[in-house]
Amino acid sequence: MQHRLRFTLLCAVLGCSAPLAADEIRVAVATNFIEVMERLGDDFAAQSGHQVLISSGATGKLYAQIKNGAPYDVFLAADERRPALLDQEGVAIAGSRFTYALGKLVLWSPIEDYISPDLRVLKKQDFHFLSIANPKTAPYGRAAQQVLEKQGVWAALRPKMVRGENIGQAYQYVFSQNAQLGFVAKSQVFKNGVFAEGSYWQVPEPLYDPIVQQAVLLKDGAAARQLLDYVRSPAAAGVIESYGYGVAAGSH
Repeated sequence: MQHRLRFTLLCAVLGCSAPLAADEIRVAVATNFIEVMERLGDDFAAQSGHQVLISSGATGKLYAQIKNGAPYDVFLAADERRPALLDQEGVAIAGSRFTYALGKLVLWSPIEDYISPDLRVLKKQDFHFLSIANPKTAPYGRAAQQVLEKQGVWAALRPKMVRGENIGQAYQYVFSQNAQLGFVAKSQVFKNGVFAEGSYWQVPEPLYDPIVQQAVLLKDGAAARQLLDYVRSPAAAGVIESYGYGVAAGSH
């Protein structure tokens, strides 16, 4: 029943006529959004007939690949800075940039009752390792650094930090308990209104710069434009919100 409802909503967005020819759409997506994009891509492919090929990584690394000529059609970043740069540099298709999600940061541990609201575990350094994404390449890592600086513990905790190349790797360090806790994207530990087992602190949004996640079209084509139209549709917004993201009222 749920699949049928999603299919019906998608029909309303795309129209139900079959495409004249199926195309491949190469999508570069920030690691935090990979699971959501896979679901959106499957829904889109089922209706449109187009194939969505997804590559994921840290936003900074994907940006560098795109600048070096990587053959992507669409870029869904974890920030607004890199899409804006691609816009300014003439790499992105003019007028295609928009905000598709607003990211949220969570301090999470798979261990029950490990993280308390007073953040005693951080202040007392009662752990072996704290996982964060690399602040230089990953927007969620930069946000984690801002939080720790505002808590006054950044310098003290640096010797105990393990840095993932992207937020996916940072999450894996915690999930595998190689790190006892870590700053992750809410979407990695939240689905359909329920948090993953363990303990967590939803970081108050004033403690870090807004994680405004934007998308751009890199190569003009009907199929790629159709995919981005779906990503910004009300049907897709419902899926995106179910993973714990905020959704902007409109484009940038």
